[in-house]
Amino acid sequence: MRIVRSVGEVRAALAPLRGGSVGLVPTMGAYHDGHLALFRAARAECDTVVASLFVNPTQFLAGEDFGGYPRDEAADATLAAESGVDLLYVPTVDEVYPTGFQTHVEVAGLAELLEGAHRSGHFRGVATVCLKLFNTIRPDRAYFGQKDAQQVAVVQRLVRDLDVGVEIVVVPTVRDATGLALSSRNAYLSATEREVAGALGRALTAGAAAWRAQPGDATAAAANAAATARAVLAAEPRLTVDYAEVARFDSTTVLAGAIRVGRTRLIDNVVLDEGDPPA
Repeated sequence: MRIVRSVGEVRAALAPLRGGSVGLVPTMGAYHDGHLALFRAARAECDTVVASLFVNPTQFLAGEDFGGYPRDEAADATLAAESGVDLLYVPTVDEVYPTGFQTHVEVAGLAELLEGAHRSGHFRGVATVCLKLFNTIRPDRAYFGQKDAQQVAVVQRLVRDLDVGVEIVVVPTVRDATGLALSSRNAYLSATEREVAGALGRALTAGAAAWRAQPGDATAAAANAAATARAVLAAEPRLTVDYAEVARFDSTTVLAGAIRVGRTRLIDNVVLDEGDPPA
């Protein structure tokens, strides 16, 4: 595996490989089994696999954990290489946002719900950095995790609206034995906090069961799913609930939740329905 750090380097490295397919896995590092699942999916489908490793400052709000976000490039590089990544793109902030940078990408509407309502400006940073990565690497496919369902939807809308020639591939969420979705931010949790955080997965599972109990009535099913999830979360007083809502992202309906446990904020979702919405 080769590590490159500039736009020029990554383009030069990819130039002789353009006869085959290129897969991109955009990441912020602190790799866990969820990231490795993305690498494996890309490896199975693409001739060349590129992973980007960049903690993107523009998707963090003031007072969030940009400065303390877990970083270990050496460990990440080892895991990436072992998982079949060919090229690890590790740019600096100045490389991505050089002096005088003034252009940002906004995805209206979709980016204002759920996470967008609680983290205004977050998806502006996500959309901008993803478009920069797509333009730099020009992948045939880009791989994202289902855990970040709204982010996936924002990127899919960006690709569709701006005619970006990349296929977005969504890989199922990877969970630990307790059902907690894997996240780099799980590293912040104490043993007790991990137990508390497990309530989010249980709440979403219960909400999904409530959804399935009311087939044919989408409005009632959505209300029941959200109410059930909130009730499970309300039974755990050691966490704070930002939201637990049913959302429709294009052809996919999800039950999404966000909680705070101590200083750690976690998100998760389960897919309720794919395809045309129920009558």
